[in-house]
Amino acid sequence: MNLFLTCPPGLEPVLAQEAEALGLPGPKPEAGGIVIHGHWNTVYKANLWLRGATRVLIRMSAFRAMTLGQLEARLAKVDWERFIGPDVPVRVEASCKGSRLHHGGAVGTRVQEAVRQGTGAPIAEQAEGALRLFARIDDNLCTLSLDTSGALLHRRGHKQFTGKAPLRETLAALFLRACGYDGTEPVLDPLCGSGTVPIEAAEIALGLAPGRDRSFGFEQLPGHDPARWAAIREDGRRRETPDSALRFDGRDRDAGAITGARSNAERAGVTAITRFEQGAVSALAPPPEGIPGLIFINPPYGGRIGKVGALKPLYASIGQVLTERFQGWRVGMITTDAGLAKATGLPFAPPSAPIPHGGLRIKLWQTEPLG
Repeated sequence: MNLFLTCPPGLEPVLAQEAEALGLPGPKPEAGGIVIHGHWNTVYKANLWLRGATRVLIRMSAFRAMTLGQLEARLAKVDWERFIGPDVPVRVEASCKGSRLHHGGAVGTRVQEAVRQGTGAPIAEQAEGALRLFARIDDNLCTLSLDTSGALLHRRGHKQFTGKAPLRETLAALFLRACGYDGTEPVLDPLCGSGTVPIEAAEIALGLAPGRDRSFGFEQLPGHDPARWAAIREDGRRRETPDSALRFDGRDRDAGAITGARSNAERAGVTAITRFEQGAVSALAPPPEGIPGLIFINPPYGGRIGKVGALKPLYASIGQVLTERFQGWRVGMITTDAGLAKATGLPFAPPSAPIPHGGLRIKLWQTEPLG
């Protein structure tokens, strides 16, 4: 099967690195994700283990169509029954860009009728509980993609508490990888909110599969093998034993955030190697183990929390504390504004390409180990 694994634009090479490290066959970056080829085991493995992917899609068919008549004729030749059974509702989502066919509603109606005739499956108005089928026409090329993930893959099933402007787990995982984190060094987040970064880092260190405790859309597909899937998922729940001195720390001045982060860590099963403590950035100190690692910061950047000008003192304080107390540690920070990054006084390398996040465009800024 031809599979397309989606991610935020700008992070495709990082997801390709993760897929390659996982042993997925020949990942090739494309706009908005990566392409791989494989069988049902590949679908299972990608959904269960990939931390940075947003969805895993099966590209069922691709063909050119410039009129509704051509579209109907091509749709009639699709092997719908290979992927869609008669008993599960299907929601069709259609979009058109730069094509002779430019009305998404008309395209969606034709796809719905083809699904009904090809499988007998009911058409769902809402996405909840339904298989999602994406019909995208771009430059007169129609691509049909079936979502095998169900709920978006950042929904690991462990984070019930969310703070203000939370970072999705998928983004946190991609940023950690982009910073060179591989599970063998401590990670500290001084503005941790709901604890996403320390928890994600701890799960990586323990070798826990991110999708170990959730369900997936592929469980409703005709080709699904429940026995095979049960064995693969059980392997994702086996823990590795990290270095006894390895810890993943989160700090935040909000007591409610710390309480919520601890609860999230408990549900994720990583309390043994995570610590969450209340405190201001000005009081930040290196962990007692004394092993340098990665400091990852997702500070306010003025879009949803605070205004850019008023945030510069916070960024300056972060930079001063890290420079004075965290020699040997690397820093990774995301923000929307180069002026805020400059206000830290930290020796950042040129930032990453802009990455969409919650209606904003953020960049990742990194340093070498602080001297």
